[in-house]
Amino acid sequence: MAARSRIEWTESTWNPVTGCTKVSPGCQHCYAERMAKRLHAMGQPNYANGFRLTVHPHAVEAPLSWKTPQVIFVNSMSDLFHEDVPMEFIRRVFDVMNQASWHQFQILTKRSGRLLQLDSSLSWAENIWMGVSVETERYEPRIDDLRHTHAAVKFLSLEPLLGALPDLDLSAIDWVIVGGESGPGARPMKEEWVLDIRDQCIDQGVPLFFKQWGGTNKKKAGRLLQGRTWDEMPTGVTC
Repeated sequence: MAARSRIEWTESTWNPVTGCTKVSPGCQHCYAERMAKRLHAMGQPNYANGFRLTVHPHAVEAPLSWKTPQVIFVNSMSDLFHEDVPMEFIRRVFDVMNQASWHQFQILTKRSGRLLQLDSSLSWAENIWMGVSVETERYEPRIDDLRHTHAAVKFLSLEPLLGALPDLDLSAIDWVIVGGESGPGARPMKEEWVLDIRDQCIDQGVPLFFKQWGGTNKKKAGRLLQGRTWDEMPTGVTC
């Protein structure tokens, strides 16, 4: 069975890789690291190494047995393009996504340089969505790397949003997710940053998904933006 997800913009998660290392400020309060430590303490076999990067060959073919079509977030507990994930293992993951054409797969990375480097060696079926995380202006070059890949659906995760992004170039971008940081030590997100991104999405014709305000109590903070939810998805897709 697929692992059902509480993440608002997906349905299930699939983790053929677990564990990661921090590469930019958005990683500071990593939810996956907190979860991995908890699962390790509970004795979950896939987290015997805690949050140390670990590949799980036994998990690679799992989506082929999930017969109900679903939207699947790939490696919610890691980064498929981490430098320590072997190229051949990444190819195996892509082979399964190509075979499991009845699912939609969402991959998200902060390592856009390696993504672009490997892009031409991967088989990009139409059901494979590729996204990059961008938390401040400094990391906008990740968007350019994404733009030059062969992914059929390209998306941005502006979460945790840690600063204004006033000059986003959304050409060839199919979807934008925005969200504030949540959990212990969550850094604040300003409404003006979100409103500006919303307006840029409207002006450039890109669907917007506003995930959450975040904070130490994200349920209380909610996900309304000026009195409404923004649950837009790429054209022709519902979640």
